Amino acid sequence: ENIRRISEVAKLFTEAGFIIITSFISPYKKDRNNARALFEKDEFIEIFVKASLAECEKRDPKGIYKKVRAGLIKEFTGISAPYEEPQNPEIIIDTEKENKENCAQFIANYLEENNYIPKKITS
Repeated sequence: ENIRRISEVAKLFTEAGFIIITSFISPYKKDRNNARALFEKDEFIEIFVKASLAECEKRDPKGIYKKVRAGLIKEFTGISAPYEEPQNPEIIIDTEKENKENCAQFIANYLEENNYIPKKITS
C-alpha cells in the first residue's frame, strides 16, 4: 500500500511538470510493475540501488538487522520476507563498488544523456 500511495503522489507531481525522485524498499516485482504502469513510458526510471545483504547489515546504524537476526522483528525484507531483485531496471547503482558521489553522478549523467535535464555547459 505504501508503494502504491507514493506512486500515486509521484504521478500527480509528474503531471504538474516536476521530476520526482522517490526512494523506498520495493521488494516485489508486482508492486514495481504497478507503479510503472501509472506513468507514460518515458516518465518512469527504475533505479536499483544494489547492496548485498551482508553490506546492508554492515551499514546498519540502528541495529535493526541484529534485532531481526535475534527474532525481535518479523517479516523483514531479504531475511524473513522475500526480496525480488529487479530484473530490468533502467539504472543499476552498485553501492559496494562506487562511493555515493559517483553513484549520484551516474544518475545525473543518465538524466542528462536521456534529456530529462539539461546537459551541463563546460568550458
